Amino acid sequence: MTSPTHDARPKPARTSSPAKPPLSSRMVRATWRGLPARRHRAGWQPGLVVPAADGSPLITDHYFPREEGDFPTLLVRSPYGRGVPWSPQYGILFAEQGFHVIVQSCRGTGGSGGRFDLWRNEAADGLATVSWLREQPWFNGTLGTVGPSYLSYVQSALALDPPPELKAMVMQVGLQDPYALFHTDGVLHLEAALVVGTGMTHQHRGIAAFGRAVLRLQRRMRAIVSAQPLRGAFAAALGYEVPWLEEVMAHPDADDPYWRGAAPGGATEPPGIPTALITGRYDALAGHTFEQYGRLRRAGCGTALLVGPWTHTSALQKGWPEVFAESLAWLRAHLCDDPSGLRPTPVRIHLGGAGAAWRDLDEWPLAPATTSWFPTPDGHLTGQPPTDTAPLTSFRYDPAAPTPSLGGPLLSRTAGARDNSALESRDDVLTFTGPVLTEPVTVLGPVSARISVSTDTGHGDVFSRLCDVDPQGHSTNVCDGLAQLRTTAREPAHVTLPMGATAHRFGVGHRIRWQISGGAHPRYARNPGTGEPRTQATEFVPIRVSVHADSVLMLPQED
Repeated sequence: MTSPTHDARPKPARTSSPAKPPLSSRMVRATWRGLPARRHRAGWQPGLVVPAADGSPLITDHYFPREEGDFPTLLVRSPYGRGVPWSPQYGILFAEQGFHVIVQSCRGTGGSGGRFDLWRNEAADGLATVSWLREQPWFNGTLGTVGPSYLSYVQSALALDPPPELKAMVMQVGLQDPYALFHTDGVLHLEAALVVGTGMTHQHRGIAAFGRAVLRLQRRMRAIVSAQPLRGAFAAALGYEVPWLEEVMAHPDADDPYWRGAAPGGATEPPGIPTALITGRYDALAGHTFEQYGRLRRAGCGTALLVGPWTHTSALQKGWPEVFAESLAWLRAHLCDDPSGLRPTPVRIHLGGAGAAWRDLDEWPLAPATTSWFPTPDGHLTGQPPTDTAPLTSFRYDPAAPTPSLGGPLLSRTAGARDNSALESRDDVLTFTGPVLTEPVTVLGPVSARISVSTDTGHGDVFSRLCDVDPQGHSTNVCDGLAQLRTTAREPAHVTLPMGATAHRFGVGHRIRWQISGGAHPRYARNPGTGEPRTQATEFVPIRVSVHADSVLMLPQED
């Protein structure tokens, strides 16, 4: 295998008769409980060569039911190789349910020819693959797509100019906007960039090579994220330079021409392809999924939304039985004319917190009344608005010893809900805590804050987090967000800060907590305090951040 930054030499095509898949159905099913019964035995044709838009060979594996019959086809295009987990979870399991499954390595990865270039070739190569499918004797003209993360992005790219055969899509923990994967308000998602760079560079080489790369990144993470300057420091951890990652880090502005065409918004325009969307409450790409759901609904496109108690990775691990069942029901309904497995409501979401349970809803987000919570000088949250706009309290953020990130919507194994008590004991973290609840409070929808804040350097960030404090004092993160500040000491900035959408119930005896700090490192690249670009900064200046009394936390509370 080769790096996605170099031309990849394709493996020779295998023209032998169909074989059994590399993993047995019994091994695959032993991993998960509750999967639907097998309908067919699965066959496998590995190493087929499909010409890309420019003629580069795209190496492709074909899984299929080993039965006579007329079966629809699923297209799965991946930059992460064609082995685990794509072979068992998509190739074998869906073939056993009565689908031809094409698992293909994207250009420049997994033995496919050409050079991988983040997002730019996926639409053309997807259409070229559909052209190849039309020539296959087993293709019946009915096509669906399925896959997670970047494998969802290639689906949206194909739907920019959808071929007539495309009848349904399933996007799991899906990527929709590459800019938003790497940046928020001009702030680099540092840890995510390193994780994505490692996956794109090594995962298609096989599970052993990928495992070694992940361990190398973990060992060198501290040195990388504390480097001055930051740019270029990751090359040693990834094994070599990755030009596309350098470019991503060098273009933090969403309006930069570099990002033109990156988000395939045309995939949401009528007539639209019926699309099922799946995410988790702590998925790093949950915001992508919620925005995509809204666009599809506004366009009148048939769509369904499943939101589980998952992170980006756990959705495909412990959440796989639910994710697979949802995906299979959608594909059968739209490719096989069998709607029997569909839910009666378009939205199913897991409510976290007290009395955690699934909720079936007619829409998302709901539109409950927004309740405002205001901070007080003594660290409380109250429903009483302030009488002035004076500075309330302040803290010192030191980029040389930055406030660490803890849990939340990450791509790494540290994602999810975590006890924030130790984090909140730091001098550079403010907390404002509401009274003990005598009735449960259910938050359903987008959480946000409007923060009035000033800094002594004119630069800084503000990280805002909603937490649930239980009767024992454990503070668990629910949702959060970050914004970049441009202020003066005399004139505070008034920042409206989206903190993501959530579904969470604060139980009786619990308290609502608002946490405010100057960053979350290495989730976000630290602010140097000087105005210098973060990836090029060689000098750090401590920042005094003052929060003003007219700040407010806004919660969409269900009656």
